Amino acid sequence: MTATTTAPLAATPTRTARQPSDRLRAWATRAPLLPALVFMIVVTQLPFVATLVISFFDWNALYPKARHFTGLDNYHQVLTDADLRHSVWTTILLTVAVVLASLVLGLLLALLLDRKFRGRGFVRTLLIAPFLVVPVAAALLWKHVLYNPEYGLLNGLLHYVGGPQPDWISNTPLLAVEASLVWQWTPFMMLILLAGLQSRDQQQIEAAKVDGANDWQVFRYLTLPHLRRYLELGGLLGSIYIVQNFDAVFTITSGGLGTANLPYTVYQSFYQAHENGLASAAGVLVVIGSIILATFALRVVSSLFREEASRA
Repeated sequence: MTATTTAPLAATPTRTARQPSDRLRAWATRAPLLPALVFMIVVTQLPFVATLVISFFDWNALYPKARHFTGLDNYHQVLTDADLRHSVWTTILLTVAVVLASLVLGLLLALLLDRKFRGRGFVRTLLIAPFLVVPVAAALLWKHVLYNPEYGLLNGLLHYVGGPQPDWISNTPLLAVEASLVWQWTPFMMLILLAGLQSRDQQQIEAAKVDGANDWQVFRYLTLPHLRRYLELGGLLGSIYIVQNFDAVFTITSGGLGTANLPYTVYQSFYQAHENGLASAAGVLVVIGSIILATFALRVVSSLFREEASRA
């Protein structure tokens, strides 16, 4: 009886003695990350807090002494103003069109690169290249090299076959912006989906083919369900970036012809109209939308990691 009661009492000091050392070890592990954390807070969070505070003020940079607190009036104006509502609709339309087209083209290219053929590595490098181009440079490339009505490549090809010579940006402004973004974001979708294709269970596919399944049936019932998480991840990550896109709209159309999205409207309100409060409110709404999309993206990523861990 004495032995059974003294054993836990003897183990208690050892357990309590280990706790401080475990905490010190944990803090020692986190210590190298603290400067990066402080830098991130100073660079990202403090400016956002300042933007949030300014969004509650009627603040015109040309009349700094006339600024005053207005509460949620700036947000109400953002959500009710016709031009701002149109910019929100343009942002949604631009994002949906670019993400869907990039996913479809990325899936087709990923299926192509998943097959073995001579020069596959070289082709893969060429297909990835558009994603590595600086966004402003990519927009300038499309505006002057492809879309220019006098010396652009598209009109040059049409002139060679005797076709019309349209002004692409004036006739189809939103489509012109969407095409440049699809060209740049298709390689990103392709890489994500190619990683999903290469993580398939090959034994399951071979068993399905032995049972008589053709390529379409394998793709429909095995490959596509397996790629669902990767399609969601690509769509969410693409939406996060395209919702915030400013370069293509600013460079190709300068926000004209009905192509002004919400980030460009924020730019107009801040740098042209000098309405700091209104621009801050619109910027906060963009950040909130991006956070919502990022939350879903993180959940998809974590589910992918759990699936891979369960397979391992």
